[in-house]
Amino acid sequence: MARLSHFDQEGRARMVDVSAKRATHRTAVVTGRVIMKAETLRRIIDKEIEKGDVLGVARVAGIMAAKRAGEIIPMCHPLGLDSVEIHFQPEAKRSAIHIQSRVKSTGKTGVEMEALLATATSALTIYDMCKAVDRSMIISDIKLMKKSGGKSGTYLRIDEE
Repeated sequence: MARLSHFDQEGRARMVDVSAKRATHRTAVVTGRVIMKAETLRRIIDKEIEKGDVLGVARVAGIMAAKRAGEIIPMCHPLGLDSVEIHFQPEAKRSAIHIQSRVKSTGKTGVEMEALLATATSALTIYDMCKAVDRSMIISDIKLMKKSGGKSGTYLRIDEE
């Protein structure tokens, strides 16, 4: 089992020292899903939610969240991001919206947390904007699909989508 680097010799939490690491191009892809009533999905697609363009606002919220991961997650390094992309795919059969966040940076530490936070925040924004019409929505399946760069190389989830 890998050693947890966020703890010192005495077991106290610490921010990992990345000063000796080499900067590399890093990418992370995270997916998630918001499951909802069919009528809620239809209203989102047809832009009939009173609060506005749900997916447009959720995209901006996710991008903003990725940029602030270092402020929100205690041991996460503040990073300069090269790119944050968020895509939504309505799934009529499942009555859901599939979310994919892709974050890129050139630096000394990975961007998995930024991509995870982008996906989660996008999903939470969809929930917030639609809760007046559907409080039964479920946010699910937020997971790292791929990461590349750095000493550990590439990780690719192969057991799912």
